[in-house]
Amino acid sequence: MPCFRCIDTIERALSSVMLQSVLPAEVLLIDDASQDGTLVLLHELSKRYGSIVRVISMPINVGPGLARNAGWAIATRPWLAFLDADDIWHPQKLELQWKWLQAHPEVSLCGHSTQLLYAGLEGLAPHAFSAARLNLIQMLISNRLPTRSVMLRRDIVMRFADKRVTEDYLLWLEVIAHGYVAYRLDVCLAFSIRPDFSPGGYSGQLWAHEKRELAALRHLPSTVRLRLGLILLASIWSIIKFMRRYALNMWKK
Repeated sequence: MPCFRCIDTIERALSSVMLQSVLPAEVLLIDDASQDGTLVLLHELSKRYGSIVRVISMPINVGPGLARNAGWAIATRPWLAFLDADDIWHPQKLELQWKWLQAHPEVSLCGHSTQLLYAGLEGLAPHAFSAARLNLIQMLISNRLPTRSVMLRRDIVMRFADKRVTEDYLLWLEVIAHGYVAYRLDVCLAFSIRPDFSPGGYSGQLWAHEKRELAALRHLPSTVRLRLGLILLASIWSIIKFMRRYALNMWKK
């Protein structure tokens, strides 16, 4: 969990992890040089929950991608799951996703649907759900793997890029383009507390986010063998999506 100036949200996010029906073996909280008291709170939470929760302090601010890499580097388990400090998990997220992954050992990257949390959690997640394999074309059309939904193998060789690109989207594209098997489960097991393109987060700055997405697409040809025309089409489509989001945002205002 990358943590940057998240005093108001981190307890809720961490609580959703510690209330899982199947607990993780370890929880890594990475303070990204917050300098606002977040680090002090993280150490208090670590004491509250015990040795399962570890705190890592970054000396300088590096952004969520490189902060996740810092946790990745010291993680000891074969699978990683990601959660941002302003999101939460469904209580059965790890139980259901891990059970499905154990039955499908060929999969290296797995996500699921998520939604905006308007009220409290109601009921339990269904135990029967469908799953669909993801290909590169689908992912170039839209990012179908919200970071709060993802579990992946720790031994995947790629890592998150820095904050000049949409580091999570770029990593999923690289993983799939290199031939790793990726799936999306048709079940909602995680929630955002605020809309993805609302003020206050990286994606809330529409044009800044769009520039990072275009930078991610430009980065792909240097890492995998993709036709330039495909990247160009994906970039044009990305701009069309940005224009739609911008128009909707202006209409709401």
